[in-house]
Amino acid sequence: MRSVVVDKLASVTQACALSHEVRIATDIPAEEGVVVVAEVLNNKSTYNTLELTSGRMAKLGKGDVIAGALGHRRALFGYSGHVPPRLAPGDVIQMLNMGGVLGVCDSINPEKGKPFDCRVLGVALHFPYLGERIGVPARVGHAPLDAAARLDTRGVPVVALAGTCMEAGKTAAACAVIARMRHRGLTVDAFKATGVSLRRDILAMEDAGARRSAIFTDLGVVTTTRANGPALTRTMLSELAAGRPDVVVFELGDGLLGTYGVDAILECADIRAALSGVILSANDPVAAWGGVRLLRERFHVEPCAVTGPATDNAVGVEIIREQLGVPAFNALSSGAALGDRVIEALQLQAAAVA
Repeated sequence: MRSVVVDKLASVTQACALSHEVRIATDIPAEEGVVVVAEVLNNKSTYNTLELTSGRMAKLGKGDVIAGALGHRRALFGYSGHVPPRLAPGDVIQMLNMGGVLGVCDSINPEKGKPFDCRVLGVALHFPYLGERIGVPARVGHAPLDAAARLDTRGVPVVALAGTCMEAGKTAAACAVIARMRHRGLTVDAFKATGVSLRRDILAMEDAGARRSAIFTDLGVVTTTRANGPALTRTMLSELAAGRPDVVVFELGDGLLGTYGVDAILECADIRAALSGVILSANDPVAAWGGVRLLRERFHVEPCAVTGPATDNAVGVEIIREQLGVPAFNALSSGAALGDRVIEALQLQAAAVA
């Protein structure tokens, strides 16, 4: 065991409450969620920032010592990578996302360039035994996930945002809806159910007016899957509903056909029954057509609105409304109208006025 000065603490480690002087050990469990300390070995001109525990984005460079967490990623517009079967000090792994997820990169997106290479220094330790100097490997999350968690929304209306793929405008739409609901006098709580650990989206929801927020990382999960997605959704939805907001809004990161468990969540009858409204974000009219068809035919869900780049001008809006029979609104130019549509669909007008 030795002490290392860490320059930047990645947001994925937020629950660990690490200081910038971290004690590390050489016996590293090669498991998702384990916090490791590593040195950045190269410089990058693109995709070169790290989200800190404060929520700020900091530029990374060669020589920076960072604390991140082991995890996997399978992103259409980003890096793909996995947790190595073994890990020891001196091994080189890669940074897979801006939240500080570390693993072995096996596929890149040309627009992002090659990822940061990071030389592992050791596993970060925390000391749970009061008065004893016995350190154990630090792991992400405030509490472990209960895979058998039951869903109880206590009658609180629920809005979900699903997308045709990543970067389809889901977070922008969520923020527009939250802001409008807040302006209409509603108390809104929000969470992100699926994806790879990055707090940026829930911070944006808080900025838009969400009273409380949550993300799967809080439950010790670095990257969601079909196996844990439903339990994560049930847990966060039940916890936020217990606070009696007027409505809960949550984002399903990635796409309907992605690998992070969106489909597994929508396949669950109890979760579908809890959804008061579903908004689809789509990149183009064909994606909107496919997304609406998937929602209707595979998941038996009727979307209350379509948004995203497919609605960037009147042409896309008209195509979606006429050919799909679904109201369409652009979250950036018509955010208030989108929010009003959702409020109307959920029959929240009276509560909003009150």
